[in-house]
Amino acid sequence: ESAKDIESIGLGFMFAPVYHPAMKHAIGARKSLAVRSVFNILGPLCNPAEVKAQAMGVFHPDLTEVQANVLKALGSTNVMVFHGRDGLDEISTTTTTIISQIQNGGDVKTFEFDASELGLNRVSISDLRGGNPAENAEIITSILKGEKGPKRDIVLLNAAAGIVVGGKASTLEDGLLLAAESVDSGAALNILNQLAG
Repeated sequence: ESAKDIESIGLGFMFAPVYHPAMKHAIGARKSLAVRSVFNILGPLCNPAEVKAQAMGVFHPDLTEVQANVLKALGSTNVMVFHGRDGLDEISTTTTTIISQIQNGGDVKTFEFDASELGLNRVSISDLRGGNPAENAEIITSILKGEKGPKRDIVLLNAAAGIVVGGKASTLEDGLLLAAESVDSGAALNILNQLAG
């Protein structure tokens, strides 16, 4: 089913335990730990699709460069690994973000990024908080229907990272513009609706 979605709409969801049998055995141990562990580090690195481009958040700032180098060793050529100084495994709008990036198979470059340089407002973590699955679904649907605000900003910013590593933009600024265009035109909502079936 994921292969059909990728072929027809350009996006698919792959649940790790289904597509990577070894991960099935790790779920129980991972959940029982109730803290971030080696499983959080290894999971994204064990992608059976052998992707060459990847945007990934990590739970500790020291992991950005490590993960980027491992992804490069595994054959990835375009990578962004990030950690917000607020503890988020996202490119943050509450503070600066550490980003380790590989472009076109080059060396890993690590830098500190401030979303306010792109004109995004600095917000508090409470402005970004979600809720239960139903509430989160409503949040994303509202964003894709055009609702403005801090949640939209962080969604667009992190989508921009995917757009950059996917080769559709060369900078986060350009990626942000493309992400906003996708949402504002209704294209992103259309893809979500197609994916939901």
